[in-house]
Amino acid sequence: MRASVLLTSQIIGIAYAALSAQRFANETLPPLLDATLDQLRQGLDTGALLSVNLVDAYLARIGEVNGVVRAVTEINPDARVIAEKLDAERKQSNGARILGPLHGIPVLIKNNIATADSMNNTAGSTALLGAKVPEDSPVVAKLRKAGAIILGKSNLSQWANFRSTNSTNGWSAHGGQTVGAYYPGQDPSGSSSGSAVASSLGLAWASLGTETAGSILSPAALANTVGIKPTVGLTSRYLVIPISEHQDTVGPMARTVKDAAHLLAAIAGPDHNDNYTSAIPFSQVPDYIKVCKEDALKGKRLGIPRNLISQLKSDPSVAAFESALKVLRGAGAEIIDDLAFPGLDILNRDFANASGVVLNSDFVSNLPDYLSLLVSNANNITSLQSLRQFTQKNPAEEFPKRDTATWDEALAQGFDKNASEAQKTRDTIAYLAGTLGLTGALKNFTLDAVVLPTTLAISNAALLGTPVVTVPLGRTPDSTVTELNEFGNLNTTGPNLPFGIGFSGDRWSEELLIGMAYAFEQKTQVRTSIKPFMQPKTELRDVMRP
Repeated sequence: MRASVLLTSQIIGIAYAALSAQRFANETLPPLLDATLDQLRQGLDTGALLSVNLVDAYLARIGEVNGVVRAVTEINPDARVIAEKLDAERKQSNGARILGPLHGIPVLIKNNIATADSMNNTAGSTALLGAKVPEDSPVVAKLRKAGAIILGKSNLSQWANFRSTNSTNGWSAHGGQTVGAYYPGQDPSGSSSGSAVASSLGLAWASLGTETAGSILSPAALANTVGIKPTVGLTSRYLVIPISEHQDTVGPMARTVKDAAHLLAAIAGPDHNDNYTSAIPFSQVPDYIKVCKEDALKGKRLGIPRNLISQLKSDPSVAAFESALKVLRGAGAEIIDDLAFPGLDILNRDFANASGVVLNSDFVSNLPDYLSLLVSNANNITSLQSLRQFTQKNPAEEFPKRDTATWDEALAQGFDKNASEAQKTRDTIAYLAGTLGLTGALKNFTLDAVVLPTTLAISNAALLGTPVVTVPLGRTPDSTVTELNEFGNLNTTGPNLPFGIGFSGDRWSEELLIGMAYAFEQKTQVRTSIKPFMQPKTELRDVMRP
């Protein structure tokens, strides 16, 4: 009798799945420009959609626009084979839904995050073409374990914007010049420019980026996407080409807060190869998806440091930000206005090069550590000195048109991360940016978070290693005059350029920030009102067999 009941239950389950699949197929398939994980999962779980379909559609979309936006550096040649394998695993589960949420979902990763496969990991430089790592970086290994498909590598500002003082955001010798999709010739910001543009245009479900000082937050905001800059130590940096162990972090870039939360949940957690992750204060990664609730702002205390906002003067993001405060109040948040971060004023005035001292001293130490892990290194790059020499001699690196002044300064500084000068500078930053800045305000005013236009949320969080979530807030008006960068090849201003709002908190507060960012996103739905001037045309229906 029991076996009969179980068989009947299975038949009913299969019939229901078939009905759901037919309903999904009959309804309009989600447009890939905005498709969420929940929508893609519905198709995969019902059998109406295959991971192979997703791979085919995303590759076709990349093929349509990548010649212009240059967001993707390399395609994983094994992506379709991996998708077929994951489709077979899903079929074998007989609809039991025991698979994780990322099973069979294509993801792009920034080209400074190592994969132990046929793809390169170069930080955009020809110096590391062909170099091989001993294993996947832990964040990639976790994605593979979760069933995600590594679709390819996204372009970036070369060496994560840590080489030149006269280069351009989104340019690399390996990948070319990334361009934003919301206005012709748009400066995409950097350094995770390719990840941001790719996510925004639906060239993959989502992407991984890295941040040292704005490299997730800034390009995410300018691409009308969500970016999560995690606490330094929440995600492993092992086998990620470094700048600074004190500021580097790996984080998600996606079209919605919930999707970014899913990606963060997959990559967060301790790693014995990165001792910063040993500071994680919880034994289990929080459920970042569970906190995505529409009432998450209710009762929260949010601080507004006006001395920072005054820096933007008449920028259009300021008016949008003031309107956002009304939304936050309407959602039940208490706004603690007219705060000040006096330490940042002192830091900018009297210690303007403090961040540079930290990054320089870390880079001359951390880069050789990474290079020593390579199992093959065709150009024998073992130190900053040898990298500098290669770069200045190789025509593809466009030297001196794009200089090596940042490296020159690091070498001229003459000390590494263990020097007393470096430690003293880090202590000064902790006091001025922390005690007299973000962490002091959070404690003294019992705040849950500080809210700022994203461009102003970057510096403090970078210096302290604290988290920020950026959400789309608005766009520049049609009357905005275009201005070129100093290099003369990208528009730094112009109509329709997106900008964001940043929720900043103390270390390990991602769970809290994600909830508040989600609630704001649901109240405003800004992303759907801002459209790129160009976008791919391929949709799922175009690659699915009848």
